[in-house]
Amino acid sequence: MISIAVNWIFAPNNTVTGGLTGIGIILFKLTGIPIYITNLLLNIPLFLVGVWKLGGSHFGLKTLYGTLSLSLFFKLTSPLLEHPLTHEALLASIYGGLLLGLGLGIVFRGRATTGGTDLVARLLQHYIGKQPGFLLLFIDGSIILTAAIVFGVERVLYALISLFITSKTIDFVQEGISRAKVAYIITSKVEEVREGLLYDIDRGVTKLTATGGYTGEERPLLMCVVYQSEVSRLKDLIRTIDPNAFVIVSDAHEVLGEGFKPA
Repeated sequence: MISIAVNWIFAPNNTVTGGLTGIGIILFKLTGIPIYITNLLLNIPLFLVGVWKLGGSHFGLKTLYGTLSLSLFFKLTSPLLEHPLTHEALLASIYGGLLLGLGLGIVFRGRATTGGTDLVARLLQHYIGKQPGFLLLFIDGSIILTAAIVFGVERVLYALISLFITSKTIDFVQEGISRAKVAYIITSKVEEVREGLLYDIDRGVTKLTATGGYTGEERPLLMCVVYQSEVSRLKDLIRTIDPNAFVIVSDAHEVLGEGFKPA
């Protein structure tokens, strides 16, 4: 998925991604060097230096496998460069971001990595002590700035749209569709609401201890996880028992356990 997104959508439209793949796209357009060669030439030395400086425990076989297999698939999908999916920059940003996010999300869900700038960030952290998140932001920002010089500012604006979509798609793959909701309930009729949730809606309830920020008094707080289709029943139940109850309902992206997905 990652290689198809790059060769079929991003590279033909001069749209960069973050990381070393972005460097590969820039060098491909400037020099004609295939992206799979750039990926290997940049990643393998980084991997070896990482093992040497930080130890093999930081860079497992999954990292090496991800790096080599990504380069292989860049090679296998390189004919797609001649037949791009679209020449419309906005469509390329949207659908390229979706496909890239799906691929990266699957990789991250398997607790693996394809190498790239996260290796650079770890090495720089070893030498200069900055946080890896800041270093990744700096590295990817530098790559995008270089792309602005090579391809123009407009292409970078499209690339930022793609990066946003990629990020959201990665979250979606790792966390799943938000079909469940978690409700936090503060009420003066704790037992009545608890029994209603247990026996009318047939959902488990956890009783927590909360302290009022204004009064300083301790009082119970009920937590209940329900499916999205059950939210209306939950609110109707609470409204009937205690119209003055304070209720917070928020997304629960992944719920594991009895009544939901197995842990």
